[in-house]
Amino acid sequence: MKKPQFDGITLVTGAAGFMGSHLVEYLVNQGVKVRATSRPRNDVSFFNKLGVEYVPSDLTKPETLPALFRGHVDRVFHLGAICNFSTPYEVLYKTNVQGVDYITTLCLQHGVKRYIHVGSTSVYGYYTGTPFTETSPRNPQDSYGKSKRDGEDIVWKKIDMGLPGIITRPCTVYGPRCNDGAGKVFSRPAKISAIPGSGRQLLSNVRAEDVAKAVYHLSHIDDAIGQAYNIADDSHPTLQEALVLAAEAFGTKAPSVHVPLFLMKLLAKADGFISGRKGKIPDIEYDAVKYLYADYVVDNSKLKATGFTFDYPDFAQSIMQIAKLN
Repeated sequence: MKKPQFDGITLVTGAAGFMGSHLVEYLVNQGVKVRATSRPRNDVSFFNKLGVEYVPSDLTKPETLPALFRGHVDRVFHLGAICNFSTPYEVLYKTNVQGVDYITTLCLQHGVKRYIHVGSTSVYGYYTGTPFTETSPRNPQDSYGKSKRDGEDIVWKKIDMGLPGIITRPCTVYGPRCNDGAGKVFSRPAKISAIPGSGRQLLSNVRAEDVAKAVYHLSHIDDAIGQAYNIADDSHPTLQEALVLAAEAFGTKAPSVHVPLFLMKLLAKADGFISGRKGKIPDIEYDAVKYLYADYVVDNSKLKATGFTFDYPDFAQSIMQIAKLN
């Protein structure tokens, strides 16, 4: 496989987020010249410590985006997105769809060598009984998944127009510094007092550091252009196994009582109502509970066929390693 050389600036959008911050760290460790961007923020000490240039921008304000491409930007990792199940589609659209259009248009105008789109396996929708592959139908049933699918469609159209783009689809991401999304319960001490449903549902997860490694790896493969790749580790623990393991690793009480999923949905509705009035994202999201009615297994064989190897292929060993970091 031919590997291109990137000697210019690598732009990372969504750099202040959980996955974005891990990617920035990884790139710096590889000796890459990084330009980080996210919505304007007061605290940029994370980037200063890494010696990374930080340029604020807002995907919903296209006039803020051209400045990101000043100089010689030859690679873009796009992670900027709203990532939750509670935000309505009309709000998600402005960032997760229209924002993708703005960024990819600029990539075409500036002739970047590579655009790597970091999406989500949420585009597949609910599990239908067989592991999700990159050719599985995209049938999202919630606003978040639909926004990620529609954002992907923008990328596919731009690829047809000549964009050297690659689409990646991480599953549930966990790891150090994770405070949002489903992965947070496996990333830090959490008070989970009950097991949703039977607890036998199989899960697919991936460590944030492996997401960073995977997208960097794919960016160097010309044959990956115009392709989609799932990103998931090699293990598929049950929900109960994962919750008990995390509790043991972080020194909290392991859940043992099972709560019916219909009750979880009622609790999620109540939590959503209360959190919405406070302007916050609920800990238990109603649409997220719907994914717990079945397994959720993601096939990673296409990624591994490129020669990629995971640093954290085993979920249980990875959780214990995170616990030692705390």
